[in-house]
Amino acid sequence: MAMDLCDYDQMRPLLERAGFRFSKSKGQNFLTAAWVPERMAAEADLGPGSGVVEIGPGVGCLTERLAARAGKVLCYEVDRALEPVLAATVGGLDNVEIVFADVMSRDLEADAAEKLPGLSWSVCANLPYSITTPVLTKLYQARCFESIMVMVQQEVARRMCAGAGEKDYGAFSLLTQWYAQPETVFSVGPECFVPRPKVRSAVVRLSMRRTPPADVDERAFFRTVRAAFDQRRKTLPNALEGLCGKERAAEAIRACGFAETVRGERLSLSDFAALTRELAKYESI
Repeated sequence: MAMDLCDYDQMRPLLERAGFRFSKSKGQNFLTAAWVPERMAAEADLGPGSGVVEIGPGVGCLTERLAARAGKVLCYEVDRALEPVLAATVGGLDNVEIVFADVMSRDLEADAAEKLPGLSWSVCANLPYSITTPVLTKLYQARCFESIMVMVQQEVARRMCAGAGEKDYGAFSLLTQWYAQPETVFSVGPECFVPRPKVRSAVVRLSMRRTPPADVDERAFFRTVRAAFDQRRKTLPNALEGLCGKERAAEAIRACGFAETVRGERLSLSDFAALTRELAKYESI
C-alpha cells in the first residue's frame, strides 16, 4: 500500500530512522491535512509543459502532487537529514529532482535553465516561515517565473496584498506589488501541521508582471519607499530627510499634490513612483 505522506503516524518511523528533528531555526512545519497540498497543486494550474520549483519539500506531500500534474518538479531542501526520507517517499518519481542546498545560495534562473529546459517556470511551495521574506524577495528579483504560489503566515499574506491606507500596508506590500499581482487563495489553520504553529497560514497566488508597473528608476523607487517606511510614524518630509533633505522632500511632495502632513502609508505605488520622479529632478537618489 502506498504511503500517505500527510499521515504523520506513517512518517514518524521514517523520520526517526533518519535522525530527523524538527528545527525552529529552519521553520519546519509539515502538512498533515491532505486537502491542503492537493488544493495547492490544483490551484497552481500546472500541466505537462510546466516546470515547477518547490522550496522546503519536507517529506514530499506537496512534491508528489505537483509531480502528478507538472512536467518536472525541482526541489530545494537545506536539511540533509531529510535526504533518506525523500528518497523513500518521492525518490521513485522520475520527474522529481531534489537539490540539497540553501536556495538563497543558488542562481535560480541558471538552475531552471539547466534543469527545467523547454518548460514554463513557476513556483509552488509551503515556505519555511523563518525565511519567508528573503526567499520571496529572491524569487521576485529572479524575474524568471511566470507565477508563484506560496503558503506563508497569514500576517505575511495580508502584508503582501494590502493597499494604501490599510493597516498591513508597508514596504513589503510595495515590493510584492512592484513585481507581481498578489491574491489570497485560501487560508489554512494550525491544526493542518505538525508541529502546530501558533498562527494561521494562507496560500497566496502571485501573477508575475512582465514589465514594471511604473515608468521610474527601480532602485530610486525602492530607496524612496524604504525611507518612507523606515520611520513610518513620521510625516513624509521628516521621513525622507535623510534621503534628500527635509526642504527638498517637502518641495517634491507639494509638486506631486500631496499634503506635507501625509505619511508613506497613504501613498499608492503610482504615488510613490510620481514622488520618486519628482525627487530625481533635484538630485540623484
